[in-house]
Amino acid sequence: MKTINLRDYYPVYTEDTFVEVSDEVAAFFAEDKRRQTNYAQYIRDHKAFYSLDRGDGIETAALHKPEQPDELLIQAEEKQTLEKALASLSETQRRRIVQHIILQMSQQSIARKEGVQRGSVCESISRGLANLKKFLKGF
Repeated sequence: MKTINLRDYYPVYTEDTFVEVSDEVAAFFAEDKRRQTNYAQYIRDHKAFYSLDRGDGIETAALHKPEQPDELLIQAEEKQTLEKALASLSETQRRRIVQHIILQMSQQSIARKEGVQRGSVCESISRGLANLKKFLKGF
């Protein structure tokens, strides 16, 4: 029988707790401790000197590729089309759609802000979205 300190093997023990165990259990704990130490040494020895995690922006640059000119052109065209579509709406519909969808305002808060019924705001947004759908079908 051997005496081991459970604090050496289990991090939940904050104080020394000695227990007598059989020789096989003590050998198992000793072997496990050696394997953990060897693995930690292996990780230290084989760690890259220039890791992508070092915080100098290498990882960000590798993961976030700059946008290509054709992608920028497509985005500009889509933005222009969306602006034209919004311009085709009435002022009230455009304002309510922007407040509801882009600014994430509830229909109730829009109605309170404008001093109208919630139903008229809901109907205006629905008709505006239908008009946007019609306009954008051509593109």
